[in-house]
Amino acid sequence: MKQKILKCQYCGRTAVLRPATYVYGDKAIEEHVYVCSGYPVCNSYVGVHKGTLKPKGTLANGDLRNLRIHAHKLFSHFWTCGLMSKKEAYRWMRYKFALTEEQAHIGNFSEYMCTQFMDECRKVLANNRIAS
Repeated sequence: MKQKILKCQYCGRTAVLRPATYVYGDKAIEEHVYVCSGYPVCNSYVGVHKGTLKPKGTLANGDLRNLRIHAHKLFSHFWTCGLMSKKEAYRWMRYKFALTEEQAHIGNFSEYMCTQFMDECRKVLANNRIAS
């Protein structure tokens, strides 16, 4: 497995691969995270897919991480409520925002994109009388 070279969008430093305990302490669920080399002054990091060194998206500060978490929770209603399958939900995302399959990951979204995405998710849920 080869490490990715990631740059921090906030300060321009290179990210380094660290054990997840470096950020989360004993509460770590993931094995590794990519952390801005300016951490903790620059509070930017991203988790890694289990069993790989592949980042789950781009580095994010606390505000963006929280937006992404909320976007994921909102989006998951699409399939947990039976509105559509997970595959159909991701197809809807790609169509609605003109994204490629590679781009259609909330972990790659900016704050603006998260906000736009959540607004559209809420519209779909409201139109189907599903509480968000």
